[in-house]
Amino acid sequence: MEKEVGRVFDYFSKVGVAAIKLTDSLKVGDRIHIKGSTTDFETTVESMQINRESISEANAGDDVGIKVPDRVRPNDKVFVITED
Repeated sequence: MEKEVGRVFDYFSKVGVAAIKLTDSLKVGDRIHIKGSTTDFETTVESMQINRESISEANAGDDVGIKVPDRVRPNDKVFVITED
């Protein structure tokens, strides 16, 4: 099962980091699915930052940076994969 937790608003190709505006909480260790018109992959959140400060959990309204294995684009949706 998947629950939408945010949207990509920027991508930093040199460091492979997606900037995401959260609409729900997200934690390091969560399995996520990023999907858009040309984007579709799953990854585990290994690290997360707000303003270059490492954090382990973020909440709705936060803008976070997450390292991703592939290119993402603005407005790609971010889902948390749950075991339910």
